[in-house]
Amino acid sequence: MKDAIDRIDDGIDELWDLLRGNPVLDRLFYAASEAADFSVLWHTLGVIEAIFDDDPKTAIAISAALGIEAGLINGPVKSMFKRSRPVQEHERPYGLRQPKTSSFPSGHASAAMVAAAMLSRRGKAPLWYTLGAIVATSRIHVRIHHASDVAGGLVAGVIMGRVARRMTDRLL
Repeated sequence: MKDAIDRIDDGIDELWDLLRGNPVLDRLFYAASEAADFSVLWHTLGVIEAIFDDDPKTAIAISAALGIEAGLINGPVKSMFKRSRPVQEHERPYGLRQPKTSSFPSGHASAAMVAAAMLSRRGKAPLWYTLGAIVATSRIHVRIHHASDVAGGLVAGVIMGRVARRMTDRLL
């Protein structure tokens, strides 16, 4: 099974090489990846949403959901898998923080889906999920995650986002 996943990851990475080196895409994906470090992008958007809604509970709910997601994904879940990250053979056009944790699953991808679920409580779901998809796929583009890491993070994030949203819909 691992060999099949590695072959799929290698094939996607090879195809993705067609996009790497494009100045517009490089800037977009590197900026998205960096902005989402530590979920700063998502917390900031939660605060902005709370200001527009005149309701601080929005930001609190988003930050709480992201805190739980980060605690689970970056703690026990990554510890179970201990997968190595893609080998960085090429010079990056922009600097990025190099994570020290396991590659599987992608915390950026899971956080993106949790944030999209929470931010879309009041509408604009296509906007939030598109932004989430950009952040998630940025991790493949910048070679910090394998495609299967991102897929795993997306699945975990969608599930956690649905649970978080149901809970906050009942509480708020």
